[in-house]
Amino acid sequence: MNLSFILALFVIIPFATFFASLIISEKKEYTISQIAFGGVLIQFVITSIFIIGWAIAGFHQINIKEITLYSTEHYEFIIDFFFDKITATYLFTGSFITLLIIRYSRYYMHLENGYKRFFNTVLFFFAAYNVTSLAGNFETLFLGWEMLGISSFLLIAFYRERYLPSRNAVKVFSIYRIGDVGILLAMWASHHLWHENITFIKLNNAHLVHDQLIGHSAIGLFISMCILIAAAAKSAQLPFSSWLPRAMEGPTPSSAIFYGSLSVHFGVFLLLRTDHFWGEQIIARIIIALLGLATTLIAYPIARVQSTIKTQIAYASIAQIGIMFIEIALGLETIALIHFMGNAFLRTYQLLISPSVVAYLMRDMFYHFKPKNNSIEDGYPKKIQYSLYILSLKEFNLDNIINQLIFKPIKNIGKKLHFITYRNSMLFVIPLILSGIVLKQFESILSSNAIHTIPLIYSFVGFILVLKAFSERVYPRLSVILILTNHILMAIGISFNEHFGVEHILIYLTGIIPSAILAIIVLNILKKKEPEYFNLNQYYGHVYEHPLLAFLFLIASLGLMGFPITPSFIGEDLIFSHIHEDQFLLAFFFASSYIISGIALIRVYSRLFHGDHIKKYHSTALKSA
Repeated sequence: MNLSFILALFVIIPFATFFASLIISEKKEYTISQIAFGGVLIQFVITSIFIIGWAIAGFHQINIKEITLYSTEHYEFIIDFFFDKITATYLFTGSFITLLIIRYSRYYMHLENGYKRFFNTVLFFFAAYNVTSLAGNFETLFLGWEMLGISSFLLIAFYRERYLPSRNAVKVFSIYRIGDVGILLAMWASHHLWHENITFIKLNNAHLVHDQLIGHSAIGLFISMCILIAAAAKSAQLPFSSWLPRAMEGPTPSSAIFYGSLSVHFGVFLLLRTDHFWGEQIIARIIIALLGLATTLIAYPIARVQSTIKTQIAYASIAQIGIMFIEIALGLETIALIHFMGNAFLRTYQLLISPSVVAYLMRDMFYHFKPKNNSIEDGYPKKIQYSLYILSLKEFNLDNIINQLIFKPIKNIGKKLHFITYRNSMLFVIPLILSGIVLKQFESILSSNAIHTIPLIYSFVGFILVLKAFSERVYPRLSVILILTNHILMAIGISFNEHFGVEHILIYLTGIIPSAILAIIVLNILKKKEPEYFNLNQYYGHVYEHPLLAFLFLIASLGLMGFPITPSFIGEDLIFSHIHEDQFLLAFFFASSYIISGIALIRVYSRLFHGDHIKKYHSTALKSA
């Protein structure tokens, strides 16, 4: 059995288990859980045996170029798998903890409404986890990264009939997507730094990286900071720390596997995977260490004042990950990996027993009351004590900082475009698209300055339309139309760069246009069925009565946002490769449009189909539930 086949098995087995779980009837709980447990058990056994054999053979790095999905003279999109001690640690820890969670969930989720949906989502996450852990290049990594994001959203919103899980799922997904800007820009800059889709095994070549960075230190630091932004968002480091406690709205097993042990450590994984690159830059090392230190110092007091055990564990985990960032910045890779494993198993254990611990402590306090012991803070002056307590109680206003710096400006710009409505949208959309097509036909007679400016103008207009789609509160269909228009304008604009032909535009729009058409059809049907409850002012919970429409709109939204279920995922990377290295603003507009359009679509989906049902003859939960 060759290495290529074995590494492929690490991805094939989770996906096969996921698809097998989809075809089982929801009523057959035992069969669903058996399939899930069996698939993960096989994965764990194969992983353990392979790691033992790999260790005996001498811990050699393994890099396998699995599949070339698309290739031209100037571009190649490959699925690349890479195995080293980082991969081995993450695969073993992930398969072992997932096995424990599946076993625990078989009984914990018994008779729960959505039992099958829970196992489907956990298995989808496990497949995404393995793809990300085995990724040998940025493209493969981003594929798994996106899958982790959507599975995270689905598990947080598992109790979709409630207000807070639905709202917090959108918030967490939004932070994830903001961090994805870093990954996208790092991919784009890496294309131009290396003039290829660089693999991680090449990044491990210290001499190659050092020689390349000597003449490109600025672009190297830019890539490093983009990687840090993505890692900080994924691992809830400053200023993104506030999302992790909000993610605890899902069932306890999903909190344990996602936000206590596995998913939250992928920021650490990203830094470990690329440390031979940013490690050559002392400024990057210092910034990463300072970020980890600041996060630890802020998360620790916040954890001390939390009123629920889940949020205490969340902030304790954030503090520990901050220490891991420091360890990685100091070059202590092995210690960081051991720290990851210890923290992952500890947080899993703490979260799984948290309901029992709360009950035990309540009884213990009642029967064995003990006065509060003095803590280190009691020696501080009272003014400092009270200030620290209030700041910690308010979580240092981290939520407000993110809203003020990112989401509020986006909403304010979008609201100024109130004159664009669903009825008159075609008056703006059709002329924009037609003008781009006409300019493309007469490209040969345009000046070089015009050709250089046109992509920037069209990407800027598309970016503004996405901001309008994000802030839209009245017309769900308008958001879809504006996002579709943005994709078309981006494709037309960037097509003015060389080596970008019509076939590249078709690859990009192949998944976008059918997804947009499906989304519009679903929204039109929902409008006819629910004419009184068809805007974005609140959560309507239409999934109660229209589950098929909810599912179809989710699939359409995934296709429209470029999720890897259509060729558009390749098309996005293809477009990025054609943005010149001096077109930073163009790259920013494209990456930001891609990210914000995904948030806008998930927001539309969540507000229409999640939350307590607007029709009060259905049982509803309180907003505080």
